[in-house]
Amino acid sequence: MTTWPTGMAGLAWGADYNPEQWPEDVWAEDVELMRRAGVTMVSVGIFSWALIETSEGKYEFDWLDRVLDLLHEGGIRVDLATATASPPPWLTTAYPDVLPVRADGVRFTHGSRQEYCPSSPVYRAKAVALATALAERYREHPALAAWHVGNEYGCHVARCCCDRCAEAFRTWLQHRHGDLDTLNEAWATAFWSQHYSLWDQVLPPRVTPTFGNPGQLLDFDRFCSDALLELYKAERDALRGLTPDVPITTNFMVGWTFDALDYWAWAREVDFVSNDHYTRSEDDDRHVELAMAADLTRGLAGGRPWLLMEHSTSAVNWQPRNIAKQPGELRRNSFAHIARGADGTLFFQWRQSRAGAERYHSAMVPHAGTETKVYREVCEVGAEYGLLGELVGSTVDASVAIVYDWRSRWISGQPTHPTEDFSYQETVFGLYRQLWDAGVTVDFVPPSADLSSYRLVVVPALYSVTDADAAKIADYVDGGGHVLVTYMSGLTDERGHVRLGGYPGAFRDLLGVWTEEFFPLRADEVVRLDDGGAAGVWTELLHVRGAEVVSSYADGPLPGVPAVTRHQHGAGTAWYLACGLVADGLRRVVDAALERAGVTAAPGLEIVRRRGRHDGEPVSWLVAINHAAEDVALPASGVELLSGSLVDGRLVVPAGAVAVLREMV
Repeated sequence: MTTWPTGMAGLAWGADYNPEQWPEDVWAEDVELMRRAGVTMVSVGIFSWALIETSEGKYEFDWLDRVLDLLHEGGIRVDLATATASPPPWLTTAYPDVLPVRADGVRFTHGSRQEYCPSSPVYRAKAVALATALAERYREHPALAAWHVGNEYGCHVARCCCDRCAEAFRTWLQHRHGDLDTLNEAWATAFWSQHYSLWDQVLPPRVTPTFGNPGQLLDFDRFCSDALLELYKAERDALRGLTPDVPITTNFMVGWTFDALDYWAWAREVDFVSNDHYTRSEDDDRHVELAMAADLTRGLAGGRPWLLMEHSTSAVNWQPRNIAKQPGELRRNSFAHIARGADGTLFFQWRQSRAGAERYHSAMVPHAGTETKVYREVCEVGAEYGLLGELVGSTVDASVAIVYDWRSRWISGQPTHPTEDFSYQETVFGLYRQLWDAGVTVDFVPPSADLSSYRLVVVPALYSVTDADAAKIADYVDGGGHVLVTYMSGLTDERGHVRLGGYPGAFRDLLGVWTEEFFPLRADEVVRLDDGGAAGVWTELLHVRGAEVVSSYADGPLPGVPAVTRHQHGAGTAWYLACGLVADGLRRVVDAALERAGVTAAPGLEIVRRRGRHDGEPVSWLVAINHAAEDVALPASGVELLSGSLVDGRLVVPAGAVAVLREMV
């Protein structure tokens, strides 16, 4: 089975291509401009269902034939979509129950995109039929490099609460729990008289007078992720039966806001991982969040090459304020993904739409044409990608891991927690930011991962954890590893049931502490620590049970109570952050944990190393990105691939620039 787009000799570079939005006389110009920009691959047909299947069972392939032929003649590989991301009007008109239903009972109408219910047998049958027709038509086409199933699953409709989904949810629950007694125990239905005596009584979490059942909410999150995954797999399996040698993917949305899918489960079902990522344009540290998303995507790929399927050349169209990228930012963003394991980056989209809901979303060819900042930079980066084919297939070095868990993100985001100010993603990013500032490259791993290759493992807000996964983390430390655990970790089992006996539940023995009560802080309240640090959002009444106190509260609701601890456990060390450390205080703890674990910090440039082989010999490549306003120099030797120059002991990376060095062994 192929696990990378076929026929890709170097880095993938290109965009979503939507020729159906333009007159046919533009298509030849598109291909010529793509060649000028160094484009090697485009995604085609993502939202083309209505123009491919123009009425039920009637397919119009002629226009798509001509597009694929033109791209092949231009030497451009095609990631061909199944076009099922949004059903056409004829389908939703003929079969209105295909449309999804909100938790309040309102059924969506046609007029946007992704207006389908994942449990609809009609939608699934029509989607599989279209995917099958495309595979039969294009399985021998020489431009075909990969299949692109659907698009951004769950982006706009992650949850459907229709009656058909209620039936599917009950079936899913029967497979998971077996019987109603087990379900009632898992959902703690003795609370608020919610005990179920018949399966037909069980519903999705629709609108209720007050807070919903946490167990029900968690299982519905799991079900919805699985339901969409089964929809993807139905199309994938149809494609695989006809084109077993063509790799299949779908684009994830690993980033700040989207949390609907358990991507650890999804990553096992694609031939290669691909991701869409857009920076939050008003954030000063948006390049750091980009790095985090890229590292997490590499983790989902198991360290193997992955593809950035979408990002933007400049502004997007859907943020509150769509800020244009500064000169050089497109280049730095692209190289940051490459540095962190991507073997290609594509944009949304090739030519900026002149109409439609995304007409102000930037593209490789802007409304203003080719004599523009964006297109010039696109051509520059495309030419540079052409120099970096030797990086393809190489891997990324990392000695620190962050445990990331979608189940914990789901549960901790439910209502009825001690504070609404807690954010799983903010907690992860706060720690990641400190590691990024220290120049430390990070792998993201699931709670069940083998941790033995890492010097330090960071466990942020692992709210829900199984006994087996908690034991695996403890065994890692016992064997000499170093772990940094934050508050909101170990509180519940995988069902969301609180572990009794004091917090942090599953990690009490590992950390040598126990907490008797949470003391969340008021909005904007900050407390001081006795080492000069500060904390917001969270404090807790912590007692040591063998741990060493690193710092305590100097004021606030718990003066004198430990805030940060360190515990020798076997041959390793376990740190506990019992508060929402901020700024310098968090940095000091992270730096101390790195030092104790023997991880060398290298602040300054964004530097990542990829390792592989070149000319039959092992080699490493250093990718350096300078986000600062002044030149930065670092000790290094080798060949700088973008310029072809020899570097002998000192590499200078100009302000806002990028360097890729094949290092001398």
